[in-house]
Amino acid sequence: MLGGSFWIALLRNTISTGLMLTFFLMLDRPKLSMKKTIGCYLAFGLTLITGYSIWYVYANDSFVQYAAFSTLFVIGIFCMLMSGEVIYLSLYKMALAFYVFSLCTFCGVDVARWGFGDNIFVDILVRLICMVLILWFTWKKFRKQFLGSVDFLIEEMDLCSSVTLFVSVMLGAIMAYWPNLQGFSVFNMVRAFLILFMAGVLQYTILHLYIHLGQEHHYQEEKELMKINEQLLRRQMDLMRESQQETARHRHDMRHHMLLIREYAQKEKAVGLLGYLDQYEEEIENGSLKEICANQAVNSILSAYASKAKLKDIRVETEVSLPFTLPVRDIDWVAILANIFENAIHGCLSSGRPDPLIQIQILKKGRKISIQCVNTCSEQITFLKGIPQSDTGGGIGVSSILKTAARYRGETDFSVRDGAFVTRVLLNVPPDNA
Repeated sequence: MLGGSFWIALLRNTISTGLMLTFFLMLDRPKLSMKKTIGCYLAFGLTLITGYSIWYVYANDSFVQYAAFSTLFVIGIFCMLMSGEVIYLSLYKMALAFYVFSLCTFCGVDVARWGFGDNIFVDILVRLICMVLILWFTWKKFRKQFLGSVDFLIEEMDLCSSVTLFVSVMLGAIMAYWPNLQGFSVFNMVRAFLILFMAGVLQYTILHLYIHLGQEHHYQEEKELMKINEQLLRRQMDLMRESQQETARHRHDMRHHMLLIREYAQKEKAVGLLGYLDQYEEEIENGSLKEICANQAVNSILSAYASKAKLKDIRVETEVSLPFTLPVRDIDWVAILANIFENAIHGCLSSGRPDPLIQIQILKKGRKISIQCVNTCSEQITFLKGIPQSDTGGGIGVSSILKTAARYRGETDFSVRDGAFVTRVLLNVPPDNA
C-alpha cells in the first residue's frame, strides 16, 4: 500500500471492487433478471467502496493488514447469494475473481515501487490498465468458453476441487499481502510473481481438467445413446420386415380366400360367410402392427420395445395419449423412453418372477407430459440419494434420463412399491405454437 488521501483510496477501492464484481458477473448465471442483478451489484459496490474508504481513513493500519483478505469473504458472500449456480461453481468463480484482484494489486504496487519512486498515480494507472486488459480478455476470450463449459464444471466439481483452488489462491495472496513481506525488493517481487504465476497455471489446469472430464462423460453418454438408437432402428427394421412378410403372405393367400368366399356366395351360405370373414379380420388384426399413439417417435419406440418384451414373454400394457406433434426432440424421446423400457425389461428378467409385467402410461396435460412406468422387479434394489444403482456398474441409462428431463426443467422419481419398480418423469414443454 502506497498511501494517499481519502480520494486516492476511494479510487483504488473502486478499481478493486469493480474488477472483482464485474469479473464474477461476466462468468455468472444470476438468479434474478440481468437488470435487477446489475442494480443490486451497483448498490452493493457503492456501499462497499464507501465503507472501505472510510475504514482506510480512520483505521489505516488494520486496513492495510486485513482489507485485501476481507474482500474475499464480503464480496464472495454477496456474489454467491446473487448467483444461480451451485455453491462449488460460485466458490471457483470467486477464487478466480480474487486471483485477478491480487494480480492487479501486485502489478500496480510493485511497478510503482520498482521504477517510479512509489508514485501513487503510477500505481493507479497500472491497476486501471490491468483491470481493462483482464476484463477485455474475459469478455472477448474467456467468457464464451467458460459459460459454454459450465455444465461440465457443475457435473464434475466437488468440495475437494474447490478447496484445492482456494488453497492455490491463498498461497498467492499470502505472498502479495503478508505484512512482513511487503517491503520492496527484487527478490520479493520475483517471488510474488512466481507464486501468482503458479497459482494461475494451477487454476487454469484444473479448469481444463474438469471441462475435459465432463466432456468425456458427455461423449460416453452420447455414445451409449447412439447405441440405443441403433438398436431401436434395427428393431424397427425387423418389425417392418415382419410386416412386409405378413403382407406378402396375405397377398399370396388372397386367391384362396376369394375362392372360398365365392363358394359361400354361390351356395348362399350367409352365416358361414360371415363367420369366415370374422375369422379373417381377426387374423389380420393379430398379424398387423398396432398403433400405440399418434406421435410417430413415441409410437415407434414403444412398438419396438413392446415387441422385444413380447419375445422375452413379458406382458406389456400401455396407456398413451399424445398429439401428433410435440415440442420434444425425437432423440430426447429415445433417451427417456428407450432407457426406461430397457431398464424395465432388465428388471423383469432379473426378478425371476412368473408372468412379469410392464405398464407404461404417458399423458399430456397442458404444458406438462407425465411418464410413468411400473415393472416387475427383484427385491434387491439399492438407491443412492434417490437414484437406483446398477448391479452391472453402468448406470448410464438413468443418468441419460435425468439429464434429458433436466433439459425440459423436468422432475424424476424412482421408487419400489409392492414388488414393482416405479419410474416417474415429468416434463415441462412450451406451448405447441411456440
